[in-house]
Amino acid sequence: MVVARPFGKLSAEAVRKEAARLEALEDLDLLDSPRDPGFDRIVRLIKEIFSVEIGIVSFIDAHRQWYKACSRMPDDELPRGDTFCRYVLETENQLVVQDTLLDERFCRHPAVTNPPHIRFYAGFPLRTDEGHIVGTICAIDSKPRSFGRRDTRVLEELAGAVMDRVSLAKLAATDGLTGLSTRRTFREEAHRLIAQAGRHRHEISCLMLDIDHFKKINDQHGHAAGDEVLKSVASVCRNHLRVGDLFGRLGGEEFAIVLPHVGREGALETAEKLRQAVASSEVVLNAVTLAVTASFGVTAASIVAKDIDTLLAQADAAMYQAKEAGRDRCEVWGKRTGEGEDTASRRRVLKSGRILMNDRRSTIDCTIRSLGPDGASIAVSEASLIPARFRLSIEAAGLETECRVVSRNKHVLEISFV
Repeated sequence: MVVARPFGKLSAEAVRKEAARLEALEDLDLLDSPRDPGFDRIVRLIKEIFSVEIGIVSFIDAHRQWYKACSRMPDDELPRGDTFCRYVLETENQLVVQDTLLDERFCRHPAVTNPPHIRFYAGFPLRTDEGHIVGTICAIDSKPRSFGRRDTRVLEELAGAVMDRVSLAKLAATDGLTGLSTRRTFREEAHRLIAQAGRHRHEISCLMLDIDHFKKINDQHGHAAGDEVLKSVASVCRNHLRVGDLFGRLGGEEFAIVLPHVGREGALETAEKLRQAVASSEVVLNAVTLAVTASFGVTAASIVAKDIDTLLAQADAAMYQAKEAGRDRCEVWGKRTGEGEDTASRRRVLKSGRILMNDRRSTIDCTIRSLGPDGASIAVSEASLIPARFRLSIEAAGLETECRVVSRNKHVLEISFV
């Protein structure tokens, strides 16, 4: 549950420190990235070593705690203000709660009084080499328990193993499950292709696609079935793309494609061809046949949309318009919003923001994901709580402005500055 809190200014030092922390987190490029067997293995070790029910490896941005790997948690993320781990972030130190019912900070917490009925919590900060805390590693149980110095040392070593895995993940060029480009590699190659298109003045376009109802597939059939669906969709699309097209996996069930020498209309034709191919395919697993569809967003480079961050923001917004319109369809950026060609260039960022409402009496934390002179893409814990118009404060950028929602999904708002 996300609750708007009273609005209050942060100190200049707190704003500077959080901005530096988020910059370090952005450099890792891990938020909303696909599952990684290495992190899953560390979670299994947490459970085995400490004999606890829940293990978590998480990263924390401006508004949420996102689970890179976890066991027995119903959601992939929680609002930052609702988490135990915010105390680790705020104190920059480990936190051990041997019995939550005896701690006034947690005894009435919903995760204590309701499932998963947390009684024990041990969290340790994940630090970069420069000392920025970007996340936590946690051992959690439904029974109170002790946690000695040896246990703390072991959890600290596991935190070091997490950061070693983070360093390895930055070097990976291909996604281990699908064989596609990783998000970092995709963006680097996309920059090169777009720059080349600019020099030679040829068209280039971008597609985003997201598998429909993917969470339901995982919940009903398990992660093994979800992995097979991901591999199938990747294979089907790759078989219908040209050799020179760039294809990458950006998130769990989210993919992106850059099409050199293809304009907007050609990109829409390609997206429709891929949509039909995905919808015609079937995934058979243990005698169960899974029907799969995907939603597509389409955009093309223009005078102002001439970098990968802007193109991805536009294609992402168009893709969620396709979701809102019923899924299993393609949408073109600007077709329904009226934003189109006059949308200025965006740059990819990770900044802390606050949505001001009720005549500035309350605020909701958000994370700025891309920013331009005319608008931004922002992530929140629950987009349905946000009105169509609001004021946005980005203290690190010295910006406060009136905003209008252009499109939204459950967690992401595409906004224009009024």
